[in-house]
Amino acid sequence: MNKIKYIAAVLIAIAGLGLQQAKADVCSFNLTTGNAAISGFSGPYAHVVINLTSSNTATVTFTSLTNSGNIYLMGDGSSVALNVNAATFAASGITGTNSGTGFTPGGWTAQFGSQNVDGWGHFNFTINSFDGFTHSSDNITFTLTNTSGTWASCMDVLALNDHGQLAASHIFVTLFPANGANGAIATGFAAGSGPAVPAPDGGTTVMLLGAALGALGMARRFLMS
Repeated sequence: MNKIKYIAAVLIAIAGLGLQQAKADVCSFNLTTGNAAISGFSGPYAHVVINLTSSNTATVTFTSLTNSGNIYLMGDGSSVALNVNAATFAASGITGTNSGTGFTPGGWTAQFGSQNVDGWGHFNFTINSFDGFTHSSDNITFTLTNTSGTWASCMDVLALNDHGQLAASHIFVTLFPANGANGAIATGFAAGSGPAVPAPDGGTTVMLLGAALGALGMARRFLMS
């Protein structure tokens, strides 16, 4: 019986470790509303993912969405904007890509401190890309580091700004698939207020728990035989 208790404790510890590793702290939401310049084009315009990789670091990814034959690229001033829930923070690893034709994304400049993003209030962090349409991106990724404290969860990384928004982006509306030669149909700014919804783990937690319980049952039958 003591052996069973010992094996049970070991299996539960292993399962607990596996569950912690499998359960990613990831939240996501869309930029759903455009200002007057692009309000005639149906949203949502971009998808935002917040991946809390440690208590004070988070990877943020903005991805362009398509709707009604158009893709909403991100570029120029305030290519992306966030209201980060931290007194002080840093940003690193800014990268951008564009799967369309004739684009050269980048020339990134990070700006900290309160900045107005047209129609959507003030955000304390923005990223600008060089020039305009042909330097726009359909994916922008970077890492935030909280230098003044910690975040309890992915939902704690951002805070609503003075207009009730979590994030925004400078949007270039163009035909899908994107081609730099086509130019932009319209440009404007889109924003989203969340909520930042935790991403499901795809059943991994249940699978690991079932495996641990199954192994425990097999060990018990072996020792009792």
